[in-house]
Amino acid sequence: GGGLLSKRFRQTSRAVPLQPGQSFKFTVLETLDRIKEEFQFLQAQYHSLKLECEKLASEKTEMQRHYIMYYEMSYGLNIEMHKQNFKC
Repeated sequence: GGGLLSKRFRQTSRAVPLQPGQSFKFTVLETLDRIKEEFQFLQAQYHSLKLECEKLASEKTEMQRHYIMYYEMSYGLNIEMHKQNFKC
């Protein structure tokens, strides 16, 4: 969830002090690698959430279908009961 993301972001976005003799270019490349890693992580998370959403949407449709079916059955039974009551 959000906790995992923010924890991961804190770990990957920590500023690395520039060591003597370490080139600025290397630090930029390191940062780009971290950004790429974070992007891939977010992409995977997005994909997983998208699949979960699609699954829930399909379950919702199925539940609505069942609800309509049970509603129609109950409506039909109600009518039958009223018919029986009038016969008595």
